[in-house]
Amino acid sequence: MKTIKKEFDAVKFMRQQRDKLSEKLAKMTKEEIIAYFKQVKTKTTIKPCA
Repeated sequence: MKTIKKEFDAVKFMRQQRDKLSEKLAKMTKEEIIAYFKQVKTKTTIKPCA
């Protein structure tokens, strides 16, 4: 059986992003979190159907 070296680990990346976001949101109030996601939503260029 061949062992393939991963160049990109999607699970590791997802966990890093989740931890980074959790750290950021932990310091915010409910209103700040809502405003943050509204702001991020307008910057996203990826369409949901893509």
